[in-house]
Amino acid sequence: MEFVTTMEVDLIFKIAAIGILVAVLNQVLSRAGRDEQAMMTTLAGLVVVLMMVVQEIASLFDLVKDLFGL
Repeated sequence: MEFVTTMEVDLIFKIAAIGILVAVLNQVLSRAGRDEQAMMTTLAGLVVVLMMVVQEIASLFDLVKDLFGL
């Protein structure tokens, strides 16, 4: 049970770190007049976070499937 809690907190910290990094890059690029690169950086960060969440959801579905023997 402790391992699951550690993984949840670890995932939250990873998502927060990506969010902070993307926000800083977005501000730096916007101030430099590179709005297109800022938007692409934001989209790339969103895709990375979504892939992490999708992997966790797939893991959850596998756990439920194993639990019920489906």
